[in-house]
Amino acid sequence: MNRPRNIKPATFKPMVPDVPPMSRVMARRQTALSGLMQRLQRSQACLAAVREVLPWGMASQLQAGGWDDEGWTLLVPNSAVSAKIRQWLPRLQEVLAAKGLKVNAIRVKIAKGGR
Repeated sequence: MNRPRNIKPATFKPMVPDVPPMSRVMARRQTALSGLMQRLQRSQACLAAVREVLPWGMASQLQAGGWDDEGWTLLVPNSAVSAKIRQWLPRLQEVLAAKGLKVNAIRVKIAKGGR
């Protein structure tokens, strides 16, 4: 015959570390996203300024790349456009400065995979 025994319920201790409050996590994410959006907007503003002075055929092939403290990256489809853009770099720097877009350097890179 089975008698009921006095068995203490097991205490459950999770192995998960303390989870920060959701508001703190969201605040950190918001800060990171706003910084990313600012860099994206600056990059797009630089592209718009550059496209104003370049010939349409060349300007239509450009894409905005990354923007950081070291400079701005301009993406081009091939080496021919890259060589021509490099000739324009001094003028492009002047245009960006005139628009109030402080860019330390313009990096020209060939976009992988095209459009």
